[in-house]
Amino acid sequence: MENKKQIIEIADIFRDKRHDFLTENTLCAVQQKAMEDIIACRTSELGGHTLSCNHCGHKVQSYNSCRNRNCPKCQYIKRMQWVDKLAADLPPVKHFHIVFTIPACLHKLFYINQRIAYSLLFKAAGQTLMQCARNTHYLGAEAGAVALLHTWGQTMTYHPHIHTIVPAGGVSDDGMEWVPSAKKFFVPVKVLSTVFRGILCRLLQESVFRKEIKLPDDTPDFQTIKAKCYAKKWVVYAEKPFASPDNLVRYLGNYTHRVAISNHRMVGYKDDKVTFSYRDNKAGGARKTMTLETMEFIRRFMQHVLPCGFSKIRYFGFMAICKRKTKLNLCYSLLPTPTCFSRLTGLLAMEVLQIISGKDPIICAKCKKGKLMVSPACNVLHMEPG
Repeated sequence: MENKKQIIEIADIFRDKRHDFLTENTLCAVQQKAMEDIIACRTSELGGHTLSCNHCGHKVQSYNSCRNRNCPKCQYIKRMQWVDKLAADLPPVKHFHIVFTIPACLHKLFYINQRIAYSLLFKAAGQTLMQCARNTHYLGAEAGAVALLHTWGQTMTYHPHIHTIVPAGGVSDDGMEWVPSAKKFFVPVKVLSTVFRGILCRLLQESVFRKEIKLPDDTPDFQTIKAKCYAKKWVVYAEKPFASPDNLVRYLGNYTHRVAISNHRMVGYKDDKVTFSYRDNKAGGARKTMTLETMEFIRRFMQHVLPCGFSKIRYFGFMAICKRKTKLNLCYSLLPTPTCFSRLTGLLAMEVLQIISGKDPIICAKCKKGKLMVSPACNVLHMEPG
């Protein structure tokens, strides 16, 4: 599992270099909290408890998690529960994976206006899909989509983009039938790219006019940025549709509740340098390694900490929260294939782990007979793990 103890962890790097990094750099409150929580996660600083086997007396020390969404060790259970619930909510049809990206000329504008710029990115992607789907040349129906924000590339560079999961079809205007999309594509990507560029540039321009967005210091007006945007071809990427629910669940798990880099990608940490693995998409997805100065590694990680309370998952069309009881239920009734039910919703973390792993986490690993119970006299620990 992703939260398994690693030889090298991001928390170790933060713990060693926190003082040096904060001396040379300034973090906002949410970035500061993310760093402190990652360092404290599963240490005596957050407290813990001792589990004792009721059969052989074997003791296991357990420290509390920070539960920060930027921590690479604290998202596994939430991710699996969200994926399980979404897989149950999605219509029983094939699904497309469509990615909306922005050109590099917008990166500085987005970074200094993260909350509103990311919201406009969501809005533009959603409007593009809904508008194109309603066009009778392509689908002529109301579509649905689940959108997820990512701000990083494989090497943790700043790269804001939206991943969308789009059911292959939609509901007709009269609500009487399910309209399937083409088998190989939802809407031509060239059309999506053009419409997306137009909508996002318009939304950004309106926000600049209302002074909701601050322009970079080296940019005199938005027209300068707009000219650069229209001088480039925007890329909207679409993968082949998923036919298997199992593949869909595994795929969704790779794109939800993730941080810029996970512990299992850490390869080396010495001589004030950090080495990690990454997938080079330009080389056909080949696995490679990259080495960065420690300060640069921390800087890249911190630039992907989202504003406090910002929701990085949004729903559109018949998948919107406000339409779940009406339009989404209508989709179920129009489709002949039965839907699946969520297995993990409402369960405790231990119950989720048992279902996923097939093993009972409270069974003693030593005697294989007893159960691990909380020791009342040892609820709080004051020792470092190791």
